Amino acid sequence: MSTKTPSEEDILRPIGSFTKKYMAVYGIAALGLVAFLVAWAYQLQQGLIVTGLGDWGSGGGSTWGLYIGAFIWWVGVAHGGIILSAAVRLLGMDRYMPVARLAEMTTIGGLSAAGFYILVHMGRPDRMVTSVIGHYHITVNNSPLVWDVTVITAYFVLSATYLGLTLRYDVSRLRDDLPDMFEPVYKILTIGYSEKEDAIIDRMVWWLAAAVIIMAPLLLHGGVIPWLFALLPAMPGWTGAIQGPTFLSIALMSAISGIMIIAYAFRRAYDWDHIITDDIFRGLLLWLGFFTLLFLWFQLQQIINGVFLGPTNQSVAVEAKIAHPVYRVAMALIFGTLVYIFLQGIRPALFSKKRALIASAIILCGTLTEKILFVVEGFLHPTFDIYAATPGTYFPSAIEWLSLVGTTALVALLFLNLAKLVPVVELHAIEHLRGDHEHGAEPTEPTEPEVEA
Repeated sequence: MSTKTPSEEDILRPIGSFTKKYMAVYGIAALGLVAFLVAWAYQLQQGLIVTGLGDWGSGGGSTWGLYIGAFIWWVGVAHGGIILSAAVRLLGMDRYMPVARLAEMTTIGGLSAAGFYILVHMGRPDRMVTSVIGHYHITVNNSPLVWDVTVITAYFVLSATYLGLTLRYDVSRLRDDLPDMFEPVYKILTIGYSEKEDAIIDRMVWWLAAAVIIMAPLLLHGGVIPWLFALLPAMPGWTGAIQGPTFLSIALMSAISGIMIIAYAFRRAYDWDHIITDDIFRGLLLWLGFFTLLFLWFQLQQIINGVFLGPTNQSVAVEAKIAHPVYRVAMALIFGTLVYIFLQGIRPALFSKKRALIASAIILCGTLTEKILFVVEGFLHPTFDIYAATPGTYFPSAIEWLSLVGTTALVALLFLNLAKLVPVVELHAIEHLRGDHEHGAEPTEPTEPEVEA
């Protein structure tokens, strides 16, 4: 464990430095986003048919694919991120305070990527407007999807407010060390600020955190989104009350994994071993193991209820899912990760940050795979037989894979830009850590000078 005392200079280091590695990562992320934008432009020109999502059955087998699966996944990452940050503040989990703001930024990035997927999947962006104007009483007033849009929009506003309130304290105290070129942004962030509001802001943030914790299972990734799928009884793979807890467990797994990777990147880039400590990674890894265990249990419940004594249509859908080699590989990797987390909990010597990163990457790939298969299998094995004579298959097109690259690059660019604008680690976290160092230091007894005989 590092004995170096955290300081304001530490959290200001990303803002005041431009390294070759930073520019290289920025360039790669920008290239990934541009590549997807070019592919999307081609899709807009030729139509959604270029992805194989233009028809159901012989046209590709599924009108929803990676786009909607990744949308659910990104929303889960976003919801899980803000839940983690809210738990830190609401439950007094000061141990994880250095990564709380990273979790909040992950929420903003995840929701941005998810919203982008809706725009891309609609085929024509103008439908975002034309489906509302002039047809409100048909397309909006009676559509359950309005719940989805409303909840995600409210969640974005809530998360942005949450992040903005916590930034006021930091920006006001570190303003002299922040770049002058962003002065208009800092003025907006601290408009009307006075030190008297700090206690009020703390209470507001606490209540916002409480609202997030309450909304998570009721309205967010444990409520509205799985409910929308359950409203389509013709898709036996989508129904069942177990979907809510499953979605929520995936959200928390994905968010914790993503935050661990992001935290490690900042720790290594800016020498933050004494801020984002090994103890944080150990704790996050244990929480990841807990939610992974729940996820595998929920998967087992779905399989058992589908295969044994389930309706014929549900049995067909579940059997097709568990027979899919991609699903088997994903679940095997997730189970192997759970075994590692369990073993390193028993024998701490097995822990290493690189192994934790590998575990996080496996979980992210596994949860994304599960969500894509969840969406696709619903279309491939419906209850009705409209397309029984012309069954299709589905595999993501190159444009869809590029969408995943592009949205990941979009989130990476968000972090790279925010890191040059505001501290990604809270000043409160530094003050807390510094207090621990000061109180934990053992006093040394004064020594008397030696006297020669």
